[in-house]
Amino acid sequence: MTDQPQSRWSDFFDVEAPSYDSYPFARATTAEVDFLVELLGLRPGQTVLDVGCGTGRHSLELASRGLTVTGLDLSEGMLAQARTWAASAGVAVEWVRADATDFDLGRRFDAVVCLCEGAMGLLGSTDDPLAQPLAVLRCVAASLEPGGGCVFTVLNGYALARGATPESVAAGDFDPLALAVRTEITSPDPSAPPLRERGFVPTELILLFDVVGLAVDHLWGGTAGSWGRRPPELDEIELMVVAHRPASVWVRTVYTPSAP
Repeated sequence: MTDQPQSRWSDFFDVEAPSYDSYPFARATTAEVDFLVELLGLRPGQTVLDVGCGTGRHSLELASRGLTVTGLDLSEGMLAQARTWAASAGVAVEWVRADATDFDLGRRFDAVVCLCEGAMGLLGSTDDPLAQPLAVLRCVAASLEPGGGCVFTVLNGYALARGATPESVAAGDFDPLALAVRTEITSPDPSAPPLRERGFVPTELILLFDVVGLAVDHLWGGTAGSWGRRPPELDEIELMVVAHRPASVWVRTVYTPSAP
């Protein structure tokens, strides 16, 4: 599914891990988990999978409230930091290193979250911009109990397009066909192909979730620190998708990118 440069996202997040929790967008964890618990109707003892968990800020807060949490991430550096925070807080979380586009934990969860562009839309240099998010969503759908809910926050394609210029398109910094921006990352190999991060628009998200058998309930503004039951703003950073797995799932024909 993913090309070799996709693994460079782990290089990026390994470097980011020690400072990740100091960024402004990481300061609203308690309020965000309050929102998730109320929105998803989470109760102590229920199981939650945090895809792209990073340093585990949401996983740890959820676990501190009596939920049984599994945090999954591609970056060993992020997971090492998460283990350190968990030990310091005396909170138990299962940490799993895996690629969000290709995992099977052998069980289903009451809820799944994938927050702050934790996985969906993180493209290697040759990843197909539809196949990558669909692979993440297929894994999530397979991991949800029937009736279980999920919450994603993804980059806002409207904002990316509105911020683009003819010069950024010509330079390859913004791809209007994929709604993708070129991402500069710290890498041991500076000559490696660049990574890309893509945005989404609401109608596309409804279709992507539908293809894997997930029903979208709400599309809201999802910028970190400013979650709410409100329409998204054109220039905000993230969109929030609230969805569930129906009791009867009919998965549509799997999208296969055409040969170039």
